Amino acid sequence: MSIQSLEKYLPQNTRVYLKKWFSEYYIHIKITRERNSKLGDYRKLPDHSHEITINSTLSPQLFFFVLTHELAHLIAFEKFGRRISPHGNEWKVTFREMLLESIEVYEDELKPIIIKFSKSPKANFMASPDLVKYFHAGSTDDNSCYIEEIDKGSFFVYQNQKYLQEGLIKKNYLCKNLVTGRKYSFRPLARVEKCM
Repeated sequence: MSIQSLEKYLPQNTRVYLKKWFSEYYIHIKITRERNSKLGDYRKLPDHSHEITINSTLSPQLFFFVLTHELAHLIAFEKFGRRISPHGNEWKVTFREMLLESIEVYEDELKPIIIKFSKSPKANFMASPDLVKYFHAGSTDDNSCYIEEIDKGSFFVYQNQKYLQEGLIKKNYLCKNLVTGRKYSFRPLARVEKCM
């Protein structure tokens, strides 16, 4: 996919950063349907080219953030070698530098959140409450909420399965799937549907 065709998913003024970051590499970018398990991913292909996939349903600001995250993997692996940890210090430094370099791309109210996040980048988008809340602020689903807003002993639906919220354990919520009886740990900012 060319930078030109990628631009319809991105905020304005990203071309200068993409040209710089892409310039040395042959990258296949695939735009996918929405995946609940991830927003994007990166891998090196057997022919030594690179593949990045990103969900098509992301807002332009989040799409650029995820693309930057995945490109940071590529650049860190190429710079420091394949033996580094995927979300280790080398990746964190690379991602931080890329976020701060491209800070002007982000909306004014998002810039301080990105700057704060860049001090210690997390591997998972859901591990940053400020980012999660910012990108879900425009959610139009009236029945949707964060699991931290569900009272202990209350029921909710997640991915078409009904659960019972059993309480907080450390930082996450222990929840029981009512069909299987299995228990799962949910991050506080997981989006769920309230049961009426």
